[in-house]
Amino acid sequence: MLVNLTRMLRVAKDGHYAVGHFNTNNLEWSKAILLAAQELNSPVIIATSEGAGKYMGGFYAVAQLVRALDKDLNITVPVCLHLDHGTYEGAKACIAAGYTSIMYDGSHDSFETNIAHTKELVNLAHDNGLSIEAEVGSIGGTEDGVTADGEIADPKECAQIVSLGIDCLAAGIGNIHGIYPKDWKGLHLDVLAKINAATNNIPLVLHGGSGIPDNQVKQAIIEGVSKVNVNTECQLAFAEATEKYCAEGKAHDYLNKGFDPRKLLKPGYEAIKAKVEEKIKLFGSVNKANY
Repeated sequence: MLVNLTRMLRVAKDGHYAVGHFNTNNLEWSKAILLAAQELNSPVIIATSEGAGKYMGGFYAVAQLVRALDKDLNITVPVCLHLDHGTYEGAKACIAAGYTSIMYDGSHDSFETNIAHTKELVNLAHDNGLSIEAEVGSIGGTEDGVTADGEIADPKECAQIVSLGIDCLAAGIGNIHGIYPKDWKGLHLDVLAKINAATNNIPLVLHGGSGIPDNQVKQAIIEGVSKVNVNTECQLAFAEATEKYCAEGKAHDYLNKGFDPRKLLKPGYEAIKAKVEEKIKLFGSVNKANY
């Protein structure tokens, strides 16, 4: 059941839990995310970056894959198909391709450009039944080959962009993409509380959810986060499980056809599914599908 984010995150905000956003990269990723959510009766957000969308054949191919899996796997929980860190052009392309939600990331442009593009995309998304996420204060780390140092969002700028009618807001509070360095100082939860107070209770988004200590994630949810993005931990789980399978010589078990992709990729698929289940439980969205 594909839906947008609007009601999903409003209910999560009121219920003091968060919905997991999990990036997909292929069929195994998509199946694992959907089935984990189904088994835990949890709403879920399945997303692609623009780079992953291109890798998978294009935005239309992604949309058709997720819709077909949703039907063939008999998925009954709410599923949102979301664009992660979209450009102005990419956001428009995903609206046309059949996504149910977009994120426009104008945080690397001037604030004036971010406002102008966000305003236009809010109208376009809402006219087509999609939800839209915007960003203020760039998230640190590397995403799709683009590296940013990250910056702390200004609550006043957050309030200004929320006034345009967006459905959720990603705000930089010291979070980063990728693997957190050992000297990372943690989330600026005091800033998050100020942003929450300044933005009229809009659902907030925590990017870079991989590697943040559980206690900080839980506190961020208390302070207004209703959507947590996870990608790197799923990638690492997939890689480690696949490496283990190959290191044990199973890929070269010709007698049992260990090289068959259905066998070769199965450990990684199971590792992703387990990681998604772990995060859904952490975010508190188990048995929250019937909203």
